Amino acid sequence: MCKNNSLNDNFPASLFPDGYELIPDLKEIYELQLAYYEYKLLSPQELIENSAFFAEVGDKPTRHFELCAGESLYLPGHSSSKRKSFFESNIFHTGYGTHGLFPYRGKFHPQMIKGIINIMGLKPGDTILDPMMGSGTVPVEASLMGINSLGVDASPFCGFMARTKVDALSMPLDRVEKAMANSDKVFDYFFRKSNSPITRNTKAKKFNSYDSFREEESKYLTSKSTAPCSDTDETKLTHNLLLLAYLDSVGYAERSKQKSAKELFKGILQRYYFVCKKAQDAISKTRITLGNADVSVGDARELEVESSSINGVLFSPPYSFAIDYIENDSFHLKFFDVDLSDLRNRMIGLRGGRLLLDKYECYKADLGQALKECARVLKPGCLCTIIIGTNSSQLSTIFKTSKEQVQGLHELTVELGADHGLKLVKQFERSIHGMSNTMRKEYIVMLQKV
Repeated sequence: MCKNNSLNDNFPASLFPDGYELIPDLKEIYELQLAYYEYKLLSPQELIENSAFFAEVGDKPTRHFELCAGESLYLPGHSSSKRKSFFESNIFHTGYGTHGLFPYRGKFHPQMIKGIINIMGLKPGDTILDPMMGSGTVPVEASLMGINSLGVDASPFCGFMARTKVDALSMPLDRVEKAMANSDKVFDYFFRKSNSPITRNTKAKKFNSYDSFREEESKYLTSKSTAPCSDTDETKLTHNLLLLAYLDSVGYAERSKQKSAKELFKGILQRYYFVCKKAQDAISKTRITLGNADVSVGDARELEVESSSINGVLFSPPYSFAIDYIENDSFHLKFFDVDLSDLRNRMIGLRGGRLLLDKYECYKADLGQALKECARVLKPGCLCTIIIGTNSSQLSTIFKTSKEQVQGLHELTVELGADHGLKLVKQFERSIHGMSNTMRKEYIVMLQKV
């Protein structure tokens, strides 16, 4: 009988020496590529502190493992078995830190971002920029790694969401816990405050985040106490987290149409508390020194950032053929008194006329200007990483040619970057799951400022 001893090897663990244990459920080739570069570029101690893909190094658990270990995200009893299974199987990939707050469509894969930041060479104390930060994955992940960050987005809702997720890593949770016991009154407060629409077509009152949140209105946060609360930072932080949970519940009710927003709010608020408590306990246990995160609303084409001051840039540009972010977020944007038409005319990836060619030309010009700004703010020799998908079907329609002949958006990105002194040094490819009718592949494009 013919034997092959190689078949006894444990792949992919056999790729690394003894003592380097990968986290469970690494299934993609690009993940193994990123893990390999982490192993090559980071010292054993750096792997323990900031690795994305290793569970143990030299018999010591990594911080990533400690952040993720334990119970998966708290989910209320009405959650589907499919939803529960997703969070349980993705505990090391998406369900850690405060990434589990608000299920934002099109957001980054957090663990992937951690791995990319590592192989970009960023270290604690460095500063990374995400000029199109969306839900704030880069600022949150950078904070957990002790790396400072600047996050910019054109959407006021994204600015609010990212700020809340960053703050939730360290904010006091006592008042949030008390609010859970009073969830109906909390929901009613936000409902009255916003004149909450239950459908996207209903007009909402102007709602300016925590600016209008004052002592008398915050009494409910102390549960049964009637003593007024001062307008402190803790009040503001608590208010923002509760507001995000409220927006989550109303948006979820609109999508599912199975339970009312008020019924959903209690379970979502419990999940938010669980997420924050678990993250903060792990941060304390592993003695993580959080990096500083500065998030703001702004324009990636005209950054208010000093030239040659950034150690790395990491972002993913939006594109309307994948997700119409204005339509997707319209309900939430109304809470911040956003003119949707004006935002659409300013937002990269959504600007342009009705013709696809017009949208593409606007996109090309906007992406080029954003890359020019990225090159300006980067320090020489540092990397700008762009994660971008492509849609050959739509592009072939625009240019009236075959799918095989069109220039992919990742190729366009490399071309535009070269125009501004950004040279391609590495490119990874990853499959996209769940959007196969729109995009099948996504590319991690690494450009270096020469």
